[in-house]
Amino acid sequence: MSLLHLDSSANRSGESISRELTARYADRWRTAHPTATYRYRDLAADPVPPVGTGYCTLGRRVERRGGVPLGAVGALAANADERREWALSRPLIDELRGADTVLIGAPMYNLSVPVGLKAWIDRVTFPGAYLDPETGAPLLRDTRVVVLGARGGAYGPGTPQEGNDFHTPYLRAYFVRQGVAPANLRFVNAELALADLAPQLASLRPQAARSLAAARAATERAAAEIGTSLTPGSR
Repeated sequence: MSLLHLDSSANRSGESISRELTARYADRWRTAHPTATYRYRDLAADPVPPVGTGYCTLGRRVERRGGVPLGAVGALAANADERREWALSRPLIDELRGADTVLIGAPMYNLSVPVGLKAWIDRVTFPGAYLDPETGAPLLRDTRVVVLGARGGAYGPGTPQEGNDFHTPYLRAYFVRQGVAPANLRFVNAELALADLAPQLASLRPQAARSLAAARAATERAAAEIGTSLTPGSR
């Protein structure tokens, strides 16, 4: 068993709801698996560098070959820039491929995900990295992905802002495209996170409190699934 825990909230003051929720889940996971592998990355405190030209040129070379085993990609790097980009990318790809569960703290920023999380996504999304080079089978099919977030407003089903949610649908589409089985995805969001701060949202504070309580309870339920198989043949 292994857990890859990513936080991306820019707020590291202790007030971050997404960080609170991921800490709650991670504590439960580590209690259940005290000897298992746990890896943590704070994508705000230690940001992943944005991909550069060397990443693009190396990726295009791999694409032209119709896919290359991950261990052979480094030998295709043609210059120092490509070698640098691959050296930044390979450890992050290995972490994702090796995780049984990926836990992501992802608050909504400006209707989408924080820049630190987007930089990580761009960096780990290398051609063929999550396909078996012999069979083409998705390597992440049995990986469990748990996304815990917070939004300043209300964007859930039936709300006026539902159509402006480019956060959860984006992450869902991304991980499914990388081969994660839809049944292995969990999303929990606390809504109206700004109600306690903004005077104009004061009337919504009871609703915000209920949403936060529901998010905490949903996080506990997601953590309770630890050790269960969500899809047939899960590792």
